[in-house]
Parts: sequence; structure tokens; C-alpha cells
Amino acid sequence: QVQLVESGGGLVQPGGSLRLSCAASGFTFSWYHMRWYRQAPGKERELVAAITSASGSIKYADFVKGRFTISRENAKNTMYLQMNNLKPEDTAVYYCNAESRYNSARGYWGQGTQVTVSS
Repeated sequence: QVQLVESGGGLVQPGGSLRLSCAASGFTFSWYHMRWYRQAPGKERELVAAITSASGSIKYADFVKGRFTISRENAKNTMYLQMNNLKPEDTAVYYCNAESRYNSARGYWGQGTQVTVSS
């Protein structure tokens, strides 16, 4: 059974930090490119960061550059998102996504974790 389980969300004050995790099971994690997306209320889901299967390439949305860091540990079947200097506009549900490097049509989504940045 394929699962992507996000954790680490919560309530944090502006300027604070959180570390999100995405634990994968039921598929060969190292064969998949991984991404973090987010969706704020009333807005479309947007790409936050992406990392290729062997961590050879990383990209970030402009609105998180210099504040967020994506990483993965293939040995642990886990992806991370370190979020620093959080802003109220970062408030959203954060989702992890897996896309097969062999077949872009094959992919999976997690259920999401809520991040709320508020004083």
C-alpha cells in the first residue's frame, strides 16, 4: 500500500521555524522525484520546492528562496522541508508529492499538514 505521510506542521510565530517530514512507503522511494506543494485557503495549490531522485537537482519557488531547504534521505524513505523565517503568508496546508523518474504519469500525494504562521 502506497503512503506518503506528512508531519511537523503546527502553529508558529512569524520569524519562527518548522521542519516538515514526508515519510514514504509502499514504493521505491529512490526512484521518485519529490516535491513540496502548498495550498492556502481560496488559492490554488503551488509548488514550493522540488528535489530529484538522487538529490542531483533542487529548485525553489521564488517566494521561499533563502528561507526554505528541501532535502531527502533515501535510506530512510523520507523527505524534509526546513522552513526558517516563516511569514504569515506561508500559512497553508503543505503536501508532499512523488513522481516516478521513469514514468511522469505515475505519482502519489500525501494528505497534507497544516502550517499556520501567526502571532
